[in-house]
Amino acid sequence: MTTTRVLLVDDHAMLRAGFRTILDTQPDIDVVGEAASGTEAVALAAELRPDVITMDVQMPDMDGLDATRRIIADPTIPSAVAIVTTFDRDDYLFDALQAGASGFLLKNAGPEELIAAVRSLAAGDGMLAPEVTRRVLRRFAGAQGPSIPTPPRPQTPFLEPLTEREAEVLHLMADARSNAEIARALFIGEATVKTHVSRVLQKLGARDRVQAVVLAHRHGLA
Repeated sequence: MTTTRVLLVDDHAMLRAGFRTILDTQPDIDVVGEAASGTEAVALAAELRPDVITMDVQMPDMDGLDATRRIIADPTIPSAVAIVTTFDRDDYLFDALQAGASGFLLKNAGPEELIAAVRSLAAGDGMLAPEVTRRVLRRFAGAQGPSIPTPPRPQTPFLEPLTEREAEVLHLMADARSNAEIARALFIGEATVKTHVSRVLQKLGARDRVQAVVLAHRHGLA
């Protein structure tokens, strides 16, 4: 069994303890460290190189968004970052995506959602609820302004590296469809969908599913 190594970042010790208690019940998840500030998170991420980091936003010294930017910008740190916050705010969501976060979770989520988020990010997938994805990525695409080309889908150079089927999968990903929903829509198996998703990420040079969807929205594919 592959073990996912997790770093918990939050300035509230009681919340970190709660997260650790939830995650330590899982045989495939190992909490390897805790940080109480953004500065400490950056240092521990470089030292421990965890697979997943759960990152609070509002912290002393350095906030979680700035810490995420620094961690993602360091090619020696392989971690995927999930922003975990009390506040369901569009600016946090938007800034989190720009910072390179692969997930966004509210602190009132259930234990099973935290566990699912860690496993999803460890597998290279994003973790955004469909309604959040649509809301935030529409804003992300719109914030780019009129300079972003939006040619007809069949002619856009963005899709040239993809096969016709891979382009279909990307369109459905950009519409916030899960692998199961994509499989039903295209009448193929989920394993086949996972293969197509992996090829899409590779061909587009996307770090994970969230980044691929952001690229798709930038190019007007949703």
